Amino acid sequence: MNKFKEQAMKIVFMVAACASVLAVFLICLFLFANGLPAIAKIGPLKFLLGTVWKSSNDKFGIFPMIIASIYVTGGAILIGVPIALFTSVFMARYCPQKIYRPLKSGIELMAGVPSIVYGFFGLVLMVPLIRSTFGGTGTSWLAASLLLAIMILPTIIGPTESALRSVPESYYEGSLALGATKERSIFMVMLPAAKSGILAAVVLGIGRAIGETMAVIMVAGNQARMPVGLLKGLRTMTANIVTEMGYATGLHREALIATGVVLFVFILIINLSLSLLNRRSEHAN
Repeated sequence: MNKFKEQAMKIVFMVAACASVLAVFLICLFLFANGLPAIAKIGPLKFLLGTVWKSSNDKFGIFPMIIASIYVTGGAILIGVPIALFTSVFMARYCPQKIYRPLKSGIELMAGVPSIVYGFFGLVLMVPLIRSTFGGTGTSWLAASLLLAIMILPTIIGPTESALRSVPESYYEGSLALGATKERSIFMVMLPAAKSGILAAVVLGIGRAIGETMAVIMVAGNQARMPVGLLKGLRTMTANIVTEMGYATGLHREALIATGVVLFVFILIINLSLSLLNRRSEHAN
């Protein structure tokens, strides 16, 4: 009977694993089957390096959206990663037990807040604040990066804290025994030991930031042009797809799907980079 249950569970697990792989395969198949012909029709260089997007004139250059996505994601990472890292260190090594549970619950709640709610928060609070402080319309690269930095915090904090807690306590105690201070032991011993987990958390944060749509549409200005400043509007690749997919037909629709292909390739490159970094660190050790 136990053998039968074991075999049944193996089959269940295999089916679940195959379903996940099949879902990814079907997504890839749909994107590349519909997107690559559009890139071929438009021309790879015109599509990837073109600076004009005018669907009415059959001009589909996504270079401004690529740059905008990189700028917005980069700004979010520059702001969000240090905050998330210090928060994780505080929760893992400094946080009093009395406030740990409320803090942990609050961060987990942040992860469950819908994107549209973050968008309303940015539109009602952050955009007017930026407008009154720095001038301009308020809907800008700065607003999008700040909002995304807030949104990626729970995505990075959770795995980073787990990575820090998984480091053997003997590392920390050994560092203290050798005369290092508490802070030096944490930042020079614990963090490097948890590097692979922290890098994975950062990649998850990048994936969340570069794939975010609704919140960015509401605060970024949604202007299909080359980014010209921190306080000027821009349009990311995801925003471009969502904004125009509702009425797109023919080559226009295919070009939007091709934009999704480029976005998908970006995520693949990020994940491959993480794998290479982890392999190099393992070889170095």
